[in-house]
Amino acid sequence: MRRSLVAVAAATLFAAGAGSAVAASWHSLGVLKSSGVQFLDGQYTFYPKGSNHGGFGFKGSLKDADNGDGHNVYVQAKVEGYSWNRFRGKQRGTVHMNKVVYDGAALYVSDAWIRVCRDRGSLRPDNCSPTKHYKGPRQD
Repeated sequence: MRRSLVAVAAATLFAAGAGSAVAASWHSLGVLKSSGVQFLDGQYTFYPKGSNHGGFGFKGSLKDADNGDGHNVYVQAKVEGYSWNRFRGKQRGTVHMNKVVYDGAALYVSDAWIRVCRDRGSLRPDNCSPTKHYKGPRQD
């Protein structure tokens, strides 16, 4: 009797975890690139309320596409009402990222923006890819 209760409890927890994983489906970010920077295999998701702060998640590989220029690269992402978050890459290399951007005062976010940039120093402006806007599913 005791073993069967433990087995049922374990199966219930497994099913609940699998349901949460299915709820956050991943979609392609499309092309994110500019001179000297690329974001490869990019994907995004909007997490439901109660999962990862109900935030905007993205993952992919940030690549310095011009090894000889001496500049670093970064990803910028933001959600409605907040300023940009910067996630730095590695000069002359590729960095895999799996990040979540969220509104700490809300249960979930419904609008997010993302772009990739090359940091050209303080005297010249950074060059960035066109900013992509994504709208999450409505949650009530």
